[in-house]
Amino acid sequence: MEDLSLHILDVVENSIRARAGHVTVRLTENRGADLLTLEIDDDGEGMDEDTKARCLDPFFSTKSGKEVGLGLPFLAQSAEETGGGLSIESAKGRGTKVTVTYNLSHIDLRPFGDIAGTVRCLKATHPEVHLRYAYVKIER
Repeated sequence: MEDLSLHILDVVENSIRARAGHVTVRLTENRGADLLTLEIDDDGEGMDEDTKARCLDPFFSTKSGKEVGLGLPFLAQSAEETGGGLSIESAKGRGTKVTVTYNLSHIDLRPFGDIAGTVRCLKATHPEVHLRYAYVKIER
């Protein structure tokens, strides 16, 4: 994926597919720590331990009829390319939280893209979902 807004779109669509009623997207740009953190937290179905262990495998998908699932593996790769990483907290029936960190000054950091447009699109196409977006910028 070319930018962070497309990664956000993909993960939030996964949350909605997992029957989330509430999704929070938080992007924290910490200039002092040279860190960008993306958190996507939902109250969807969550993942069992087997699914959680396999969700970063590009040859695994929970979608019917699909043999590959590239969204989370590509997201993890984009973070790792900057020296960052991805972590997932999830439990069946308790939702999922994806946390991604990037080194802000790294040359391979993907552009933000049209995050406002992505949020508007998600709100327009899924009005039944309570979507919250927060952006925090810390200068020092």
